[in-house]
Amino acid sequence: MRIHYEEAGSGFPLLVIPGGGLNATIAGLATHAFDPLEALSDGYRVIALDLRNANGGQSEGPLEVERTWDGFTDDQLGLLDHLGIDRFLVMGFCIGGPMIWNLLRRAGDRVVAAVLVHPSGYSPAFPDIFYRNNIAGWGPEFRARRPDVSMEQIAAFLDSMYTKRADFVFTVDRDFVRGCTTPVLVLPDDIPAHPYATAMETALLAPNAQVSLYPWKENARKIELALRHIRGFLAQNAGAEAG
Repeated sequence: MRIHYEEAGSGFPLLVIPGGGLNATIAGLATHAFDPLEALSDGYRVIALDLRNANGGQSEGPLEVERTWDGFTDDQLGLLDHLGIDRFLVMGFCIGGPMIWNLLRRAGDRVVAAVLVHPSGYSPAFPDIFYRNNIAGWGPEFRARRPDVSMEQIAAFLDSMYTKRADFVFTVDRDFVRGCTTPVLVLPDDIPAHPYATAMETALLAPNAQVSLYPWKENARKIELALRHIRGFLAQNAGAEAG
């Protein structure tokens, strides 16, 4: 296993999970509504990593058909362990939403607070969107790089990751979110891969949740206001941890 990561700034650790589905990379952060390596490094030690096996990324490892989401969580926690970090903040875009819930399930005692930015989730109106997107937009290029992996294995991986978990946020159930006391801030979106209804359901279920203005990506001023909310949320929780 090889993990490529970058750091910016200093202060309380903030783990960043880029968006872009299975092609999520640090470089892709430059195309997001804001890049936390730039926007938040004035107050935090921002740490971002390429997703394992992302096309265009530099993190490589096995394709774990039976441990899809957990394999990614292993990488995230392994990186933090390597850096000597115990307690941390986390921000995830897109696919980072389900990954954050899995982090909270696996290592909730280490997560001080979480920001879910236009999180992915299941929508009954588009039940197979993630399988279709990734079998076409990730699988063939990954297969070309990794001839040791067959398209049948890739299809099984996507089935295990999405099709067999086709509900809610894929990684946890509603009872888990209802019982999760970690502070979370949700910035919802409303496209098929980032369903508004699912994002809002997590915010309504989680007892210590906040929600940003919506729609927050319409223009620069709204993005600025959303970032102000993020900064206040992170500062409050990091400050409480330090205190």
